[in-house]
Amino acid sequence: MSPSQESVFPEYETETSQTSKLIKKFKDTPFVPIGMGGFAAVVAYGLYKLKHRGDMKMSLHLIHMRVAAQGFAVGALTCGVLYSMFRDYVVKPKE
Repeated sequence: MSPSQESVFPEYETETSQTSKLIKKFKDTPFVPIGMGGFAAVVAYGLYKLKHRGDMKMSLHLIHMRVAAQGFAVGALTCGVLYSMFRDYVVKPKE
């Protein structure tokens, strides 16, 4: 591209850091990072409790942890969708 031509998409060529993009994305959808963090916390807890599961079978323990992690992630995403619908349809004034 020659320097005399104008850019077609100037908003994509602005100098922004990855951190500012990530913060903007988190502000737009706050429940996604909450879901990701909860998922990671459940997985970490499951790995920690793996040693102290008693006489429970390994497969049963892994199934319980998988269901808990998926439940937390799906619950957080559902709350995010409900929050965005509330923000768009209830709080936002009608035009």
